Amino acid sequence: MKIEDISKKSEQLITIKPEDLMPLPYPYDTPDADPAMRELTQDQKNRYEASLDGVLAIGIPKPETKEIEEELIRKFLSGLAKLLTKENNWTFLQPLLHSLEYCVKCQICNDSCPVYVASGKQEIYRPTYRPEILRRIINKYLKKQSTLSLKLTGSDIELNWTLIARLAELSYRCTLCRRCAQVCPLGVDNGLISHEIRKIFSQEMGIAPKELHESGTVQQLKVGSSTGITPKALGNIISFMEDEIEEKTGKKIKIPVDKEGADILLLHNAGEFMAWPENTEAFAIIFEAAGINWTLSSELVGYDAVNYGVWYDDFQFAKIALRHAEVAKALKVKKISVGECGHAHKAMMVIADRILTGDLNIPRESAIPLLADLVINNKIKLDPGRNNFPITLHDPCNMVRLMGIVEPQRQILRKICPQFREMEPHGVDNYCCGGGSGFAIIQSMNFPDWRSAISGRVKLKQVLETFQDVISPDIPKYVCAPCSNCKGQIRDLFNYYSVFEKCNIFYGGLVELIANAMVDIEKPFIEWEWH
Repeated sequence: MKIEDISKKSEQLITIKPEDLMPLPYPYDTPDADPAMRELTQDQKNRYEASLDGVLAIGIPKPETKEIEEELIRKFLSGLAKLLTKENNWTFLQPLLHSLEYCVKCQICNDSCPVYVASGKQEIYRPTYRPEILRRIINKYLKKQSTLSLKLTGSDIELNWTLIARLAELSYRCTLCRRCAQVCPLGVDNGLISHEIRKIFSQEMGIAPKELHESGTVQQLKVGSSTGITPKALGNIISFMEDEIEEKTGKKIKIPVDKEGADILLLHNAGEFMAWPENTEAFAIIFEAAGINWTLSSELVGYDAVNYGVWYDDFQFAKIALRHAEVAKALKVKKISVGECGHAHKAMMVIADRILTGDLNIPRESAIPLLADLVINNKIKLDPGRNNFPITLHDPCNMVRLMGIVEPQRQILRKICPQFREMEPHGVDNYCCGGGSGFAIIQSMNFPDWRSAISGRVKLKQVLETFQDVISPDIPKYVCAPCSNCKGQIRDLFNYYSVFEKCNIFYGGLVELIANAMVDIEKPFIEWEWH
């Protein structure tokens, strides 16, 4: 398929066939092992722009008139022009220009992309496909290169609404894991370009997945959490968690809220409060045992570390990041510690450096090295025998590849998990869970099936291969995923393929394993039926 084919009108550019997908290991090595991916209904095809691959992450309504189409094309070009100026792109202009100008199309990055490989190497999922479309549009419509020059270089392209609608969806076929950037000899970051394309659609055209914007950022700023948890509801949840802690440990442990002057403000993914409260409970148990002076916040936004803007919109990102810093400042804490959420790590520590200045530049760090210090230096008493079952580690992209937090979690697992085993590859070479960049929460139409069957496929293959010698459902196994977003994806991935029933593989966080190994807790903290 040629780059210019993206402009050609057709009902569907490609069709994904089960037989084209990357094979999976036992017990999914039979032709019928893949569940049938849902197809869009005819009504959905009539209403939405679905001509890319028959999958919808955004669900862009079809323009009703030619005039509306032309206005959207004009807005796209306007947004693209702004993207290339210092005044309008204060976050990523320099690496964007580098990535646009220095790619030599060597295609070394292809086999590093889990989506491209898992799909059976569909051309449109190639890491260089989206960037090349953008380059051609820039050269023809912004730089206005001559027709002769475009033909000689083979870089002509027709900018129409079909291309723009497909490019919008295509920007949500990349998890922004940045494995492509890691292997590029010139440092070209095709994942970044996908992110910047999303910005054009959101910031200039008002187009973004509902789960990221309306149900995500907007709700977080309005209510306090992307989950819909209000400050009042948070109080009830914390009371529930305190009762659960007492039931599990026999100890009355108070979860501190709005404690001024604490050493640590723990910024926790609010999804944990609803889906995996045991994670927050484990933090409370560990911090209590170690004598750590910490607190949560009940203030609007202050109890939810999520920042969906990091995936699609710089302005929405900045609103949340500033609010997080303001909450920490008001509580007079010494530092912010980010819990088990990879995207919160990226937002709060890496990208927030661009906007948090002066007295809002609160010290910020990951909770993972702190946990390693407690475990390795014996600041809490642990019995590794309590975790004597096969365990592997999933590396969240934004903690490991982006931030270099590789060893602390391994130091913990090596000490408290006798049967710990690595996935291959691992560390900075890890594969994305398939739920990165907002995918894990996008539930639009048939996108969840694509996410499980394709973007999460390589991760499923890794997990199955890691446990092949103990794959029997008679042996319980545990995937440690120290990231709320990754856990959400792994939950859906395992449900899609019935991994629990077929293989007896569970998933959970890191702190749960630490709490499970604590000698002064009589009952096992990890209860397999949770999963």
